[in-house]
Amino acid sequence: MSYEMIALMMFSSMMLLLLTGQRVFGVIGFVGAASALLLWGDGGVEMPFNASFVLMNWYPLLTLPLFVFMGYMLSESGIAGDLYEMFHVWMGSLRGGLAVGTIGLMVVVSAMNGLSVAGMAIGASIALPELLRRGYDKIMVTGVIQAGSSLGILVPPSVVLVLYGMIARQPVGKLWLAGAIPGLILAALFVIYIVVRCRLQPSLGPALPPEERNMSLGAKLKLLRAGILPLLIFFSMTGLFLMGITSLVESAAYGAFAATLAALFKGRLTRAVIEVTVRRTLGISCMFMWIILAALSFGAVFDGLGAVRAIENVFLDRMGLGPWEILLMMQLSYILMGMFLDDTAMLVIVAPLYVPLVVSLGFDPVWYGVLYTITVQIAYMTPPFGYNLFLMRAMAPPEVSLGDIYRSVWPFVMIMLLGLGLITVFPQLALWLPELYYGY
Repeated sequence: MSYEMIALMMFSSMMLLLLTGQRVFGVIGFVGAASALLLWGDGGVEMPFNASFVLMNWYPLLTLPLFVFMGYMLSESGIAGDLYEMFHVWMGSLRGGLAVGTIGLMVVVSAMNGLSVAGMAIGASIALPELLRRGYDKIMVTGVIQAGSSLGILVPPSVVLVLYGMIARQPVGKLWLAGAIPGLILAALFVIYIVVRCRLQPSLGPALPPEERNMSLGAKLKLLRAGILPLLIFFSMTGLFLMGITSLVESAAYGAFAATLAALFKGRLTRAVIEVTVRRTLGISCMFMWIILAALSFGAVFDGLGAVRAIENVFLDRMGLGPWEILLMMQLSYILMGMFLDDTAMLVIVAPLYVPLVVSLGFDPVWYGVLYTITVQIAYMTPPFGYNLFLMRAMAPPEVSLGDIYRSVWPFVMIMLLGLGLITVFPQLALWLPELYYGY
């Protein structure tokens, strides 16, 4: 049997087992370990075993629980709720203003946490009930929250870009800077769509009644202070890292410590907040660890077969595709896999195969990291099996049906495709900041 056929059987077996509903890390790890034993006998057990040591030696992986802890501490202590109150008052006079404020909340939450799941949880629990109570169209606002939460893996400090940097061997600072402008572009496109649509159809997003938004300037400025604290934490954390004062792990530790001090300063550092934050941080971190460990095992066997070279031969020699056609096929494969896998699983399975191919085709791996994150979030929001669709169904109130959720995402998927096209055609939108700061 050829190595190409073995690689195809491994990949198809993994996808087939995922359809059974088994845990992602269990399926990936099982296929990797079983393939190693069948191919190389007893000595094959060394490959998945050694992968665990690779994981434990990834010092930057310490940033993962620290960033997650920071985000959950700020959300569980109510600081994210204060932010929404600020957007609520300042944007309430605009038609669709609360939906615009929700996008603003999501951008700040993304800067605090770096995970789309956390943004979804905060948006569904804080913003969605308020938007529905104010008479906003349930289909539109459901899409707003899903689209806004997608910014979590693009706006720094993105946890997914940290993992991509480890796998692609690219500096995390460059990846963070590369994701900043595309993230803000997507947020701006979402806001433009909401404002224009609510102007054309005012019933979708009514403005707040005058008695609720008429507030003295002093009271508004007092509310504005709610946004200063988390932004101060974010800018000081990333600033210390980009200035070279702290390492990536030290910056993450600073962010976690600063978020705890912020909760203490607000008088909200209770035992319940600490317990929930630590439990959720532990759960998310362990999930990431198991998935990465299993995928490293799978990737070690896949790489040992020469799968990267085999894929390159198929695309370039047998199919005769050009560089841009190969890039398009890669992006389409992410959308298909997004029906079954989360972003981390896709990253650790496919990035070791695709990144060397991207480099050999002459593309910038930092720019490709931004394309990957946008494409993955499009896959997350695409029916029928998008991961975010079912997360929203689990968190949304009963009056929001799965059909409503399916219909809500299409305008935002189109906007994200537009954003992806802009970044693809104009790579400098992603590369300008890294080039300006690092001078490469």
